[in-house]
Amino acid sequence: MKYINDFIDYLTYELNYSDKTISSYEENITRFFCYLQTKKINYLKLSKDIIREFLKYLDQEHYSSASISQMLSSLRTYYKYLLKENVITSNPFKAIRNPKLPKKLPNFLSNLQVEDLVNIYDYSNPTNIRNHLIIELLYSTGIRVGELVNLKIRDINFNDNSIRILGKGNKERIVLFGEYAKESLNIYLKEARNTFIKRVQNDYLLLNCFGNKLTTRTIENIVKECNSKLALKNNVTPHTIRHTFATDLLNNGADIKSVQELLGHSSLSTTQVYTHLTNDRLKSVYLKAHPRSKEK
Repeated sequence: MKYINDFIDYLTYELNYSDKTISSYEENITRFFCYLQTKKINYLKLSKDIIREFLKYLDQEHYSSASISQMLSSLRTYYKYLLKENVITSNPFKAIRNPKLPKKLPNFLSNLQVEDLVNIYDYSNPTNIRNHLIIELLYSTGIRVGELVNLKIRDINFNDNSIRILGKGNKERIVLFGEYAKESLNIYLKEARNTFIKRVQNDYLLLNCFGNKLTTRTIENIVKECNSKLALKNNVTPHTIRHTFATDLLNNGADIKSVQELLGHSSLSTTQVYTHLTNDRLKSVYLKAHPRSKEK
């Protein structure tokens, strides 16, 4: 596919997208090109009707609304790149709206479950120390797993307990951490990290046994191991911990704009999903506690 390798480099180095997102984009674009090939359509000469026929085809193939939405996002970004490179004169996907997605409330953990989660790994060996830090940072900062694996030691400011994050689209933000995370960081840096360093020195905070930075898949597997040990009913992922971070902040009085900034959401509507969780909790507390909320 013409320009696809350059596009992948663009996603990697300019937009700083995660490996998982890039893989998804490449897969979606490849699928679209295969469709165009069967229809003998030039990918540079698209019309709204062609795109609508493609969406109709996806629907007939029983693609979910979420999958179709991801497909459109991938293609919109790809053609935006082609426009940027002057390969085309307009983006045919710009005016195509994503399908409406059913609202799905994020899964999150209770306070007791969080305590159990962060205490799964002790300080008995370097791997446990590192894994304990991973869980602590995910919950204390609310950062994405892709942001966590790219953290470098120089990004951490121990004077004011803050971390500089380079998030989606190369957007920079500052997240904060508390004393528990600070203690975990200090222990890891003093007692564990050097044991992972082999021949090659690098600046990444979290390293594997070969001295290289951790992958997102490794962190997902570490959280999966926690899930297995705790035998939780709901599947816990790194994103679940991020959801819990946001929910706990709102439950304890944080304003939604501050939570939006800490999470790195570009749109407030993305953050507002968590208000449904806090509102449900408030309603439950009211019904249980207020004397005039019950039936006569």
